[in-house]
Amino acid sequence: MIKLIRTDSDNKDFIELVKYLDIYLAEKDGPEHAFYAQFNKTKQLKHVIIVYEDDKAIGCGAMKEFALNTMEVKRMYTSPESRGKGIATKILTELELWAVELSYKKFVLETGKKQAEAIELYKKNGYKRILNYGQYLDIENSVCFEKELK
Repeated sequence: MIKLIRTDSDNKDFIELVKYLDIYLAEKDGPEHAFYAQFNKTKQLKHVIIVYEDDKAIGCGAMKEFALNTMEVKRMYTSPESRGKGIATKILTELELWAVELSYKKFVLETGKKQAEAIELYKKNGYKRILNYGQYLDIENSVCFEKELK
């Protein structure tokens, strides 16, 4: 049985999943990983979703305020054995719902060009490619997206 919970970055299951996410990203990003890692701190994230299957944490995602009326999607991860089941879409949907409940109007996010499955996930869920923003402005490997929330 699949269950989603809302929590924060102090949750022990989130901390554990992020360890696996960081290992995965270090492999994908290679030498560029240190640059990205500085923007992926998990301390003080107030809005975290964890997905459980039969009481085992299998995926997570988070959001943090980016600007007035805008949240940024952070720390999306699904364990390898749980991929292909729509878990990431469930996480995104719940994050979007939560953001709307908090009166936010838009999501932005950054992912890497080497993360083809993440790019497909965001496109499939209605995210539109935008110019790179903020710290990702001149970063060749970054791809940025946004979505207006309803």
